[in-house]
Amino acid sequence: MTSRRKGIEVERRIQHKYIPATEAEREEMLRAIGVDSLEALFADIPDQVRLGRPLALPPALSDPELIAQLRSLAQRNLDCDRAACFLGAGAYDHYVPSVVWHLAGRGEFLTAYTPYQAELMQGELQAGYEYQSMLCELTAMDVANASMYDGASAAAEAAVMAKDLTRRSEVLVSTGVHPEYRQVIQTYTGPLGVQVREIPYRSGTTDADAMERAISDRTAAIIIQHPNFFGSLEDGKALADLAHRAGALLICAVAEPLSLGILKPPGAWGADIVAGEGQPLGNHLNFGGPYLGMLATRMEFVRRIPGRLVGATVDTGGRRGFVLTLQTREQHIRREKASSNICTNEALLALAAAVYMATLGKQGLRRVAELNLRKAAYAKESIAGLRGFEIMFDAPTFHEFVVRTPMAPEEINRALVPHNILGGAPLVRWYPELKDAWLLCVTEQRTRAEIDRLVEALEGMR
Repeated sequence: MTSRRKGIEVERRIQHKYIPATEAEREEMLRAIGVDSLEALFADIPDQVRLGRPLALPPALSDPELIAQLRSLAQRNLDCDRAACFLGAGAYDHYVPSVVWHLAGRGEFLTAYTPYQAELMQGELQAGYEYQSMLCELTAMDVANASMYDGASAAAEAAVMAKDLTRRSEVLVSTGVHPEYRQVIQTYTGPLGVQVREIPYRSGTTDADAMERAISDRTAAIIIQHPNFFGSLEDGKALADLAHRAGALLICAVAEPLSLGILKPPGAWGADIVAGEGQPLGNHLNFGGPYLGMLATRMEFVRRIPGRLVGATVDTGGRRGFVLTLQTREQHIRREKASSNICTNEALLALAAAVYMATLGKQGLRRVAELNLRKAAYAKESIAGLRGFEIMFDAPTFHEFVVRTPMAPEEINRALVPHNILGGAPLVRWYPELKDAWLLCVTEQRTRAEIDRLVEALEGMR
């Protein structure tokens, strides 16, 4: 056995038996990888950033002691299960029926990864096919892929897709699009020579006049969010018409897909690509991830859609089956020659979304959307009646809205914690000109009593 193979075998034995390596075994592994010492493994780390002393950690705890310590720390957290959450900004506290994750955990479906051995993974492929089909119906588009990483990267992939389809090198992005989506779009497209130009908002929605002045024969796409980051509803049809007159595409980023239970879907008013975040469809907040990227488009663009596509077929015996279709994984690992480097997906979260949409059905989705709309309208009206507080924008909203506050929103959020209330997002973090702007979200999870408790607490802060 060669030295390298001996080192690998030692490493495997240590991993499988969960025992520490002896000094001799460590030396043998180091020889196998061609270094003289453990210190040599870290030679590339500059001295000025090295700790230079042992970690200041207490002695190891036993399992029961460790669990007790973690439980004590966890009890200090204020979470959505014990508090009224009015924080949204792209991640939403919706009710997830218990059936969703009971079914998503079944063995014939369960996987967190992509189906490389497709003929052996019919359960996962069928789940992906059903997810695609329901997403197409929800967005009024012709074809959807079997999920992306998250809403931000899906929006960025849509921008790259538009660049390839139009052979143009500029995208116009409304500043009403989620700020973090815009950052990811910049990161994705910069190395590809795409110029990203941000178009300002006006009164809470995209400034259509500024967009019209900016669009040109270099523009590949206009990117908007609907409902946008301020919760306002955009005039998507007018912006789609503007894009199409210039030979560009209209990309709609949807951070809250449940809004489509009541709003006209993007495909019905002219969107060419729909990207967005699928977390609200049956996936918990999970402290910020993992989340689920959505991407759907028109059939004429199917050859350019990134990610995994599942198709239905029949085998030689005439039995129905499911396959990955139209592209191979190798297409995505050709470095700069690839149309996209997304070669996997969020299969487990897409499965949960499919179960959620199937569980609620059309009427259930509409009912949940109506609850969000009505409860947010009640909260908006109640807060608008408080002295010192006002609704900042006049545009129609779904379940988020911006409040102008008499004191810093960060101070308000701190003052709400003793009331077991998680406040909204201070917009100054992304929009320096909005120092007194507070983005509030009200989902179906919030009760009238919780909304009234928020209003009462705000009233005491005047």
